[in-house]
Amino acid sequence: MENVHDIIIKPIITEASMKLMPEKKYTFEVAKKANKIEIKKAVEKIFEVKVKKVNTINLRGRQKRVGRHTGFRSDWKKAVVSLTADSKGIEFFEGLN
Repeated sequence: MENVHDIIIKPIITEASMKLMPEKKYTFEVAKKANKIEIKKAVEKIFEVKVKKVNTINLRGRQKRVGRHTGFRSDWKKAVVSLTADSKGIEFFEGLN
């Protein structure tokens, strides 16, 4: 993947992801084809932090109904990024506590 902004699609802000923030763990939706090394480099470049570890999860799209018609949302990939102890936090998430 060429552009780092193509790898990190958006942050995921849920109650569960907020509980991980004091441990310096941040959750993002990432490109399906991105691997852990690409995700690590993208987060380090965009947010100027040091990444310790990246965990990825491939999620299947849920079934949705509109009236009598059924369909599926797209499959997507989630990454939980752990920062090193000496790294600063990601400023985007800091005001959300």
